[in-house]
Amino acid sequence: MSNENFIDSIRVFLRSGRGGDGCVHFYRDKFTRKGGPDGGDGGNGGNIIIKGNRNLWTLLHLRYKKHFFAGNGKNGSKNNCNGANGKDVIIELPLGTIAKDEASGKILGEVTYHDQEIVILRGGKGGKGNAFFKSPTNQAPRYAQKGEEGKEITVIFELKLLADVGIIGFPNAGKSTLLATITAAKPKIADYPFTTLVPNVGIVKVNEIYSFVISDMPGIIEGAHLGKGLGHRFLRHIERNSILLFLIPVTSENIFKEYLILLHELEMYNKELLNKKRIIGISKADLLSQNEIKELENVLSKKLKEPFVVFSSVSGYNVNSLINKLWQLLNEN
Repeated sequence: MSNENFIDSIRVFLRSGRGGDGCVHFYRDKFTRKGGPDGGDGGNGGNIIIKGNRNLWTLLHLRYKKHFFAGNGKNGSKNNCNGANGKDVIIELPLGTIAKDEASGKILGEVTYHDQEIVILRGGKGGKGNAFFKSPTNQAPRYAQKGEEGKEITVIFELKLLADVGIIGFPNAGKSTLLATITAAKPKIADYPFTTLVPNVGIVKVNEIYSFVISDMPGIIEGAHLGKGLGHRFLRHIERNSILLFLIPVTSENIFKEYLILLHELEMYNKELLNKKRIIGISKADLLSQNEIKELENVLSKKLKEPFVVFSSVSGYNVNSLINKLWQLLNEN
């Protein structure tokens, strides 16, 4: 997917429908000169509904349509005929999208599974006709209720990718190369920082039956939580991952220090991210000899509490071990 087509946040204006007015009417025919009240109720205004669609991966379809108006309810009429309800507006969104009130920041709804529907803005109620107000002490009411006005709101739709595993690392750590190796995804790969400008998603096949979803996040740099580099535009996607795969190349000057910097950036953005399961992948092992790999593993086993795998996406060394470790972590408990 091109950078221009990946839209994960968009601002839209919504207006629900106005309720129809109740009717004031009295029954009349050639045999009845003074019949009782028979004014019907007004119809309810249309609602604004968000709906989950697993076939959508971005908010691109909303780029050129940012105003949504639900239908107004029809007025009631004679013979106790109620007005029709206003037409609802259904906005389809990719799974993992939240709807947030721009003014208050309140979360109005969140779609997480296919065909899930959530009413985020209700239409106005239709007014009652004069037949509703008839009583033994008020047999000929000459009034009816007005329909309620619809509501207006500006909403921010934010997509947070749903993936089992999220790959995190500095630019040029080998995230895109790993994704291309273990999935059918085709991310852009080049030897310069910020090659990946949008998250990429792929499916990893464990065997003929099982698989899991993995996402490659754009490179984080020190100070990302303050908006440096690509900032925290993509950090929110990490919130949806069950497991975080920290990717650090063997060419790093200090693997342990780089890992701590990545942890600090996540902590400063959202402390709850540190509660997720973590595994560390040491990439580009094809640059080391077998003896150097064993020596590195001995050093890391003394410093790191988390599980780690030294591997190479280029040569395929230990890639299957990494996949199996991720699968085991996903199926714990």
